[in-house]
Amino acid sequence: MARDLTNPARPALPVGWPLMPVPDETGSIAWPDLDRSVRETIRSLLITRPGERLLDRRLGAGIQEFVHQPNTLVTRRRMHDRIAETLVRYEPRIAIDAIELEPEGAHGERVRITLRYRIRMTGQVAALGLSIGLEG
Repeated sequence: MARDLTNPARPALPVGWPLMPVPDETGSIAWPDLDRSVRETIRSLLITRPGERLLDRRLGAGIQEFVHQPNTLVTRRRMHDRIAETLVRYEPRIAIDAIELEPEGAHGERVRITLRYRIRMTGQVAALGLSIGLEG
């Protein structure tokens, strides 16, 4: 990984502080690579509720707010729009290719969210998926 020559401990790529840092055997905390940094930031943005962060009350998609909503096309569209809006605003390192929300489970009690994106700096194609329970 390239290093910032003004501070050799810091990577030159635009990465954020590790989401859940764990020191290694020497007590050092390693910076994540760009792909991991982007994935961690996306996950954090999806689960952070608007109003949770003191410095920016708008930050976050808060997808867990949809947990007790019916699993309908309208609910999934609202989730889609919230996810897209949040990622466009707060994760400029990616270009979104697709956000797919599909019912999951025997009775539609879950929604599978699949995000397909490209890292702008490298052109690397990536995907992130997660499921969230809804009323069904």
